Amino acid sequence: MNTMLLSLTISILIGLGFVGGLFALNLLSGTFEFLFGKPKFELLKSSKGVNGFAFLLRWDSTKEPGRFNQVRVRLYNPFGRTTQTDVFKEFEAKGESFAIDLDMGPGFQDLLNAQSTDRALVVVEVGAVQDRLFHQEEMKAHKFFDLRKEAKLTVDDFYKKPGGSGETKVYYHTVEKNMIADPMPKDGKALRLATNPEFAHEFTATGAAGEGGSAAAAVANFIVSKVWIEPGCIVCNACEDIFPEVFKVNADTCVIKPDYPKDNGLRVKEASDACPVEVIKYTVA
Repeated sequence: MNTMLLSLTISILIGLGFVGGLFALNLLSGTFEFLFGKPKFELLKSSKGVNGFAFLLRWDSTKEPGRFNQVRVRLYNPFGRTTQTDVFKEFEAKGESFAIDLDMGPGFQDLLNAQSTDRALVVVEVGAVQDRLFHQEEMKAHKFFDLRKEAKLTVDDFYKKPGGSGETKVYYHTVEKNMIADPMPKDGKALRLATNPEFAHEFTATGAAGEGGSAAAAVANFIVSKVWIEPGCIVCNACEDIFPEVFKVNADTCVIKPDYPKDNGLRVKEASDACPVEVIKYTVA
């Protein structure tokens, strides 16, 4: 019985602790949102003269979508002169954080020239009328006057700062790279070799004479009596690529095929000349 009572008591305490933890977490989250999530209002330096009123408003438009389009400045001064003033101005709707400089008109001077404002209050209300979204900033009148007088940041400064809404974004374009080289331009040129069918006729006496040359200038083909490979082959395959009817490249050396053709000495010579280690030898019949 005592064991069951003890277990029940522990379960209740754990449950209360869990509920209390959730309550504390919710309270902390709400406090954080209240302190850091609400819109930020700041007075700016105006360039509109004595009736100028400049300010900026930052807010999370994804959480509170709205288009702010008006501002109202009220003075409550029951113990001085003037006792109450209300100045209103509309402007072009802004759908995200913005800064603006407005001429509030001559009525703004009544607010600024009020007397005995030690206990007076100034309330600035920025409204998005169609979205029924309003932000109010309330402060002592003397603080409002001091902030307006001491403001250094202008509307232009706000838009030039990193993160200022409306700032012109700079895009950096990178050059697209491709590891595949562009094809070489076709110029109609080809290697003038005896083994190239396009020029083979030029390496015969008849072909040279037909091109306006002389039979003596042509390179005549010849017959070989023997072809062999000396030690030192590096199996580069060059010879087999040039004259596969004669040369066969194995894993560690090159061999001469049996019954190879001997009537095309020019191609044998070409293979010999292409050998990087000069191990291809032949004799002319």
